[in-house]
Amino acid sequence: MKTLRKEAIKNLFVGFYNHFFRNCCIVCTLLLVLTFTSTVSAQVHKFTEEQMKDFTSLNPYGRFPDGRPMIPDEVLDTVRQMQIQVIEAIGTLTSHKYNNQFDGNWKTLIPGKKIMGRAVTVQFMPTRPDLEAGIQNVAKKNNYISVTKTNTIDMLQKNDLVVVDLFGKIEGGLPYVGDKLAYYIWKTTGTGLIVDGGIYYLETIARSGMQAFYRGTQIALSGQAIVSGVNIPIRIGSAVIMPGDLVIGDDDGILAIPPQFVSEVIKTTITNRRRDVWIKKAFDLGRFKSNEIYGSPKDPVLLKLFNDYKATGDPKFLPK
Repeated sequence: MKTLRKEAIKNLFVGFYNHFFRNCCIVCTLLLVLTFTSTVSAQVHKFTEEQMKDFTSLNPYGRFPDGRPMIPDEVLDTVRQMQIQVIEAIGTLTSHKYNNQFDGNWKTLIPGKKIMGRAVTVQFMPTRPDLEAGIQNVAKKNNYISVTKTNTIDMLQKNDLVVVDLFGKIEGGLPYVGDKLAYYIWKTTGTGLIVDGGIYYLETIARSGMQAFYRGTQIALSGQAIVSGVNIPIRIGSAVIMPGDLVIGDDDGILAIPPQFVSEVIKTTITNRRRDVWIKKAFDLGRFKSNEIYGSPKDPVLLKLFNDYKATGDPKFLPK
């Protein structure tokens, strides 16, 4: 009898312990979830570092502390020195089914001058009292300052290119920069800016040498808008742009190149430029019809020279 009683007490204690331990685990788990949720919800303006890495997982380069892809300066220098055109780079992207990376019909401060850099994305929205109050409340609860226009400018570093979704607004919108903030951006980044909306003091900005792509000029500074996102995916016209993309702009428009394709764009551009040099050299000789050369030579001997030149760039393979 005593043995049975001891066994019952033991089972009762084990059951109570298991129940208590299980409930503690549930409570701890809930606390962790609530803590994590609070941390994420505090980031109303941007990705967390983990989210940034998830959304840019194909990035082959390093990263900034917030997780934004960091295409190396030496790679950017190569693209800049090559003066790669939008039309030269877009084929690589479409071959990988990245069909929404381009947008055209821009105004530029300095006609003919290219622009390029690592994308820092900024998203604005028209003002709405409850949205603005919500942003302020979340900032206050989590003890940080809600992001303003000047905050986004102060985030910029050398070789960054700020790309601003100002929802295409010109009249009645908030101009992103005038001459002084534009000058700060120019001196900080060495690149310029792209604004899907209005800017002002155009002549003064242009005199600094900085390039800008924009939609129009706003003279009356009565518009209002609020920052709704920083370094998140944005849509600029027809182009989807992610933070850390290599963005290039020229007379054709702007193109956002994901980091994982930058090396391929460089290699393809080199090969295609050699192709063009070879074909034009053949035309210079005046001995061939266009259908004998254009695309690729039909003659096997010329075709070998053509392929060897594309592979090496050695002048000895040019047609003579």
